[in-house]
Amino acid sequence: MMFVVRSVGEKPEMPGIEVKLSRDTPAIVRDGAGKTDFFCVGDEAAIASLRDSGWQIVELRDGYYEDGRGGGVAIWGQGKYWEIRSEPLTVVEACGPSAQPEAAGDGEHVEVRRAIFGA
Repeated sequence: MMFVVRSVGEKPEMPGIEVKLSRDTPAIVRDGAGKTDFFCVGDEAAIASLRDSGWQIVELRDGYYEDGRGGGVAIWGQGKYWEIRSEPLTVVEACGPSAQPEAAGDGEHVEVRRAIFGA
């Protein structure tokens, strides 16, 4: 699961947590001046451990979070699926379901109506 650790520049280093991207906290965020957002991946136990240690955790909603350098992070599935992008349409790393459907064999005929409706 991906989430943000908001910090005064200190990178979270804890077993089970992997930092994928960082950005300056957007100016629109209250009390965000001088802070850094670290986009991290970890499980629920790791998130709970960070919270217990006093880190500020921001759970992510579906959307696109710009990194201030032309890229960002696309999130869906409430943080379960994500893509790190160097540009809005260029994926450099991803975690989620495959976008490639299984292809039928060469020349194989598929009756779509029967496959979908059983008729």
